[in-house]
Amino acid sequence: MKREGNGEKLQKLEEICSQMDPGIRTQLRERITSSIQEALISESVQTHKGPPAVYQVIPKKETIGTLSKVTIGEKDEMKINKTILLVGETGTGKSTLINTLFNYAVGVKFEDKFWFQIVEEEKEEGTHQSQSQTSDVIVYQIFGFEGQILPFSLTIINTPGFGSTRGIEEDDIVSQRLFDLFRSEDGVHQINAVGLVVKASDYRLSDRLRYIFDSVMSLFGKDLKRNIVALITHSDGRRPENVLQALEDAKIKCSKDEMNQPVHFLFNNQQKQQGNTSEKDKVGSKYSWDFTNEEMCHLRDFMKNTKPQLLETTVEVLNERIRLKACIQNLKERIELNEQKQEDEMERDINFSMEVDEVYKEKEPIRGGKWGLVFLEGAVTCSVCEENCHYPGCTMAQKPAHCEVIKNGHCTVCTNKCPASVHVKENWSYVTKTRKVQKTLEAVKEKYDQNKAECENKSTLLENLEKETNNLTVERSELLDEAYSHVIRLEQIALKVDSVSTLVHLDFLIEKMKEKGDQEKVKKLEKMKIRIEK
Repeated sequence: MKREGNGEKLQKLEEICSQMDPGIRTQLRERITSSIQEALISESVQTHKGPPAVYQVIPKKETIGTLSKVTIGEKDEMKINKTILLVGETGTGKSTLINTLFNYAVGVKFEDKFWFQIVEEEKEEGTHQSQSQTSDVIVYQIFGFEGQILPFSLTIINTPGFGSTRGIEEDDIVSQRLFDLFRSEDGVHQINAVGLVVKASDYRLSDRLRYIFDSVMSLFGKDLKRNIVALITHSDGRRPENVLQALEDAKIKCSKDEMNQPVHFLFNNQQKQQGNTSEKDKVGSKYSWDFTNEEMCHLRDFMKNTKPQLLETTVEVLNERIRLKACIQNLKERIELNEQKQEDEMERDINFSMEVDEVYKEKEPIRGGKWGLVFLEGAVTCSVCEENCHYPGCTMAQKPAHCEVIKNGHCTVCTNKCPASVHVKENWSYVTKTRKVQKTLEAVKEKYDQNKAECENKSTLLENLEKETNNLTVERSELLDEAYSHVIRLEQIALKVDSVSTLVHLDFLIEKMKEKGDQEKVKKLEKMKIRIEK
C-alpha cells in the first residue's frame, strides 16, 4: 500500500477506533499498525534475511546548502511536529538510536520478524562507510505515523560524532552546519529535546569525555537548559550511576527530575539482533527489548509535555563563536602584518631605500687636437677623482705631467692630489649631471651627515613611520577589543562558555591584552581560563 492517500484513511480509522470497545480498539490499532508496516516493507529494500529480516527504507532525499534532509511519509501542516537533536561522541550509537526511534514509531514488536533501518548502522570506526555516514548534519523527518505510537510527527537531527579521528577542525564544522540549519528559512527553528548520547560504559569523566561534553554544551544558548536530556546507549537496564556522576562532575546543565538528577533514558542498542537469539537467551533479550521500549515511551512523553524552545539564542551563540574565531584569526594576521611592517621599517630606518637626485660625471667630447707643432688642445682630467683638472686652457702640454697643474709629480687641483700618472689629456671632459636613483639612508647619512636638509628628510621619514605604526596599533587594539566582546557576550548567553573552544583563544587574548596594558580585561580572562582548566 503506497503512502500517498493513506493518511486520510488512517485518520478516519483512528477516529472510529477511539469510540470502540478497548479490546476491539486494540485489535484495530494493531491492524492499522500492521498496514503501516506492510506499506513500509513494500517500499523498502531487504538487506538481511534474518531473523529478523532487515529492511532499508528508501526515503526522499534532498540537499539544502550544506545539509542533508531525509523524509519518510507525507507531511501534514496541520499535525504537531516534535524535534530532537542528537549530539555525542563518535561511536556512541546515534545511528542505531535513530533506527530504534523509527521502529518504535511504526510499532515494531519483539515478536515481529523484521526490523527497519532509515540510516545504515555505523560500521567499525575507521572504515569508509562509518566516515561517510557521520560526516555531516542529517535531518530525518518522519511523517504519517503519528496517532499510532507517537502522538506527533518526528524530526531527528543527527550530528557528526564529536572527537572523531578527523580532529578538532571537524568538530568546529558542526557549529557552522547547525548554524546553517537553524537560520535557514526551511530549516529548524525550535527544538523539543537535545539528546546528549552517552555510552553506559562511560563510567568516569575522562579528559576525552569532558572535551565531548564541553564541545556539545558550548553550542547552545542558556534557554535550552531544560530541554537537554541524557540518552544512555548500550545499557543493561540498571541505573547508570557512574554516567550520572560523570554528568554531575562535568557540571552539565540539563533537565533535572524530582530528585534533582539529570533526566535520562536507557537504550539497549541490540534490538536488531533480538531475532538471532537462542531460546536460552530469549528471556534476557525480551527484558532488554521491554526496558528499551518503556524508555522510548518515557522519551515520547517528555517530548510531548516539554515546551519547545526557540533557537534564537542558540543561533546567536553559534554566530558569536564563528565571529570570535574569525576575529582571532584576523587579529593574528593583522598582528603578524604589523610586526612584519615594523621589522621592515626598522630595517629601512637603518638601510632605507629611497629615490634621490644623484650627482654623477659623464664624459663628453670637446673640441681638441693638435694644432701645428706646439699646440695640443685638450682637457687634463683625473681618472680617480673624475675631475677636470685643467680645462679649458691646457693647450701647450703634450702630456699631463707637463701641465701647469702638476707639481712635484702630483696634481694640485684634483680632490685627492693624485699623481700625474692617473691623469690623462684627451679631447673629452667630465660634465656634471644628475639622475634619479635609489639610495640607502645609511649611504645618504654618510655622504650628507652635515647636510641640514637631509636631516630634515630623515625626521620626516621617522614621523611617517611612527604615524603608520600608530595606525596599525589602533587597528590591532580595535580587533582585540572586538574579540574580547565576543567572549563576554558568550558568557552572557551560552550554556557553557568555559569550554575548549574558548580556551584555545584565551592564551592569545591574555598575552595581547597584557601588551595593551588593559589589566581589568586580563584579570577577567585569566579567571575564565582557570575555571576551564579546573
